[in-house]
Amino acid sequence: MGEKINVKDIVRRKKEDLKKEVEALKKEGISPKLAVILASEDEASKIYVGKKRKMCEEMGIGQEEYILDSSKTTQDVVDIVKKLNDDKSVNGILVQLPLFKHMDMDEVLDSISDKKDVDGFHPLTLGKLFIGEKETFISCTPKGIMTILDDICVDCEGKHAVIVGRSRIVGKPISQLLLKRGATVTICHSKTKDISVFTKQADILVAAVGKPHIIKADMVKEGAIVIDVGINRIDGKILGDVDTENVLNVCDKITPVPGGVGITTVLSLLENVVQAAKEQNNI
Repeated sequence: MGEKINVKDIVRRKKEDLKKEVEALKKEGISPKLAVILASEDEASKIYVGKKRKMCEEMGIGQEEYILDSSKTTQDVVDIVKKLNDDKSVNGILVQLPLFKHMDMDEVLDSISDKKDVDGFHPLTLGKLFIGEKETFISCTPKGIMTILDDICVDCEGKHAVIVGRSRIVGKPISQLLLKRGATVTICHSKTKDISVFTKQADILVAAVGKPHIIKADMVKEGAIVIDVGINRIDGKILGDVDTENVLNVCDKITPVPGGVGITTVLSLLENVVQAAKEQNNI
């Protein structure tokens, strides 16, 4: 019988470390600050922005928000981003996704300065990650996954890591982080035939496809580490991509949903804001 990873405890300890870091920066006259742009009516996005606001307050990190309605255009968002790029009091810029459907996501993300790209989605940021440069921002969810793996002392070297999902938000960047740690990486996606052939080989299985309980117990290798990134709202409940209760009979450890990878994502964002503040002040 496997066990659920206590991600809340990991985040609690990491928050204590981050708060001390922020306090030390403030003693040197540096006050880390995040700017958030919300251009969507998506309820989950509104909740997520609220969580970021709350943790910023808790950590002593400044925040300003730009809430836009559907009358705004792509250019309106880009204009705000460009203003924030030039604002030296702002260390990090986050554009909450998804945007309104009439807005061009790529144009908006590309307009963010790579020096302030704390969400890690700018092409230059991702390019640095893919070629292995150390000085870059790591996308928040993949960074949170690595925080969990490190905390539970998973040695990735020589392990077979299988990722279900190929998005640039999770699948692609986590594949690079695991490769850097010496894992052999397989990426499965919607065109993969018989995903279970690959998932049953995984020492580390990352499910990030956005389909509730797509990963069943008979698809998981005995003793595997399972990271469930899925957040699926079904009939008022939040379900992961993994059938957790049944997979527990097979795996060694698994992240819960809710209370798992999702809560490391906000923490990772604020860690990136602090990193940006340091770099912009040559620390």
